Amino acid sequence: MTASLGANPAFSPPATSHVRILIIDDEPGILNFVSRGLRAEGYGVETASDGVAGLAAAVAHSYDLVILDLLLPALGGIDVLSRLVQARPDQPVIVLSALTDAASKVASLELGAEDYLAKPFSFEELLARVHARLRDARSRPTVLATGGLKLDLVSRHVEGAFGRVALAQREFLLLRELMAAAGETLSKERLLAEVWGYRFDPGSNVVDVYVRRLRAKLGSEAIRTVRGEGYRIEVA
Repeated sequence: MTASLGANPAFSPPATSHVRILIIDDEPGILNFVSRGLRAEGYGVETASDGVAGLAAAVAHSYDLVILDLLLPALGGIDVLSRLVQARPDQPVIVLSALTDAASKVASLELGAEDYLAKPFSFEELLARVHARLRDARSRPTVLATGGLKLDLVSRHVEGAFGRVALAQREFLLLRELMAAAGETLSKERLLAEVWGYRFDPGSNVVDVYVRRLRAKLGSEAIRTVRGEGYRIEVA
């Protein structure tokens, strides 16, 4: 997705701090309150007041954290979260929403949000959660290495005896899932759920297709087929 962010009144100018936070919320009072508080803490803050502008900003730029409302105009927060996590799987997200029901919280966390804070809220609690999520993000590995492969989780390139190659989004997500569980056979059902978000088998051979694509790039021995069970990457 592309957007002319500089000309979009729903998006604030770029932040200058080395720690950048994007707030997506359609309530002017919340945007002002939270952005002023976080800037006072030394963070660079950008804001978006609708789902379309927020998603465009989050995909086009790199943020240390996204704070996301669910009740948004133009594009709902759940859709924003789903598309953002697909585009940037490692993006830390805190959901900040007036929706307090368990279903909304569970759906957000299952889609990839790392935290969920209900409105009304205290700024002190939000700030504590921001600190925790940023601390967690700094401690995450940026490279997975196993089975003779080295996967850069930021650039989405993989290195091995074949050299260094770039991966398409689904190729990256599939390889990351297999490498994270190296030595374990992953069923097609699990891969469909984790990589494509299917909670049922749609009767598609999409997993097989993407395994073939990865083998074409990484070599035929990179991913092993376990007949009747699924796929695996051996631990080197």
